[in-house]
Amino acid sequence: MQPQPHDVNRQGRSHPGVATLKKLNERNTTLASCGQVDIDAWFAENAEHARTRPRGFLNWAVQGRHCRRSLAIPAMKISRRPALSEDERLAALGRLLTNTEIPMRLRVAGVIVLLYAQPLGRIVRLTVDDVIHDGDTMLLQLGEPPSPVPAPVATLLLEHITHRGNMNTATNPASRRLFPGRRTGQPLGPNHLSALLNQVGIPTAAARGAAIRQQLLELPAPVVAEALGYHDKTTSRLRNETGGTWSRYAPGDHARTPAGWTPQGASDS
Repeated sequence: MQPQPHDVNRQGRSHPGVATLKKLNERNTTLASCGQVDIDAWFAENAEHARTRPRGFLNWAVQGRHCRRSLAIPAMKISRRPALSEDERLAALGRLLTNTEIPMRLRVAGVIVLLYAQPLGRIVRLTVDDVIHDGDTMLLQLGEPPSPVPAPVATLLLEHITHRGNMNTATNPASRRLFPGRRTGQPLGPNHLSALLNQVGIPTAAARGAAIRQQLLELPAPVVAEALGYHDKTTSRLRNETGGTWSRYAPGDHARTPAGWTPQGASDS
């Protein structure tokens, strides 16, 4: 029997099987009759991020004998470039802060990656309520305590909140999402956002790596973990890889703004 996946899952996302069956229909074949040439053509026509979810469905279909067991599903390719250098990170920050030709949502998302080492899956879940005003200071609620936002970034963030995209549709007139998607109550998809950032020259994995390593050179690993929402074991491991000198929780005032969070020289870029 041909499997009939539901169109939408509990998170409001389309089921990967739906896209799979639609693609096969476009090639005038079915899941049961598709051959290796159909699978190879599909994977050749799509970027890696678009293959991830259908790959799981196809593996399930092969194991459940819903299609030929002889089909070979291409393995996932994992290729990550090294973390950006500090000069590259600051140059990217300067470009996002000053280049008005880059869409606003990409500028803001990219800055959050480059300053606070946040994964896109977490960034798209942020709401406008995570942007906190404390007098003349702006804070971003990523962990505890909230992280200070440098003045140039605060200006950009306020402009983005005022002119967020996908707010003029019937489904999102009162969305609190910092990055609203097109579906009711749903944020922008992290895979889609990643692809868009790559198009404007911000490789998210490399940018995150540079950002977290810079913070670990400035502050103890436990402080970075709490403020940025990381597990302390992760920051401790990265600290050791980075060669940081912090070996324990340092005494003193840890509420100060880390120097690495102010894009030095960004205004000159």
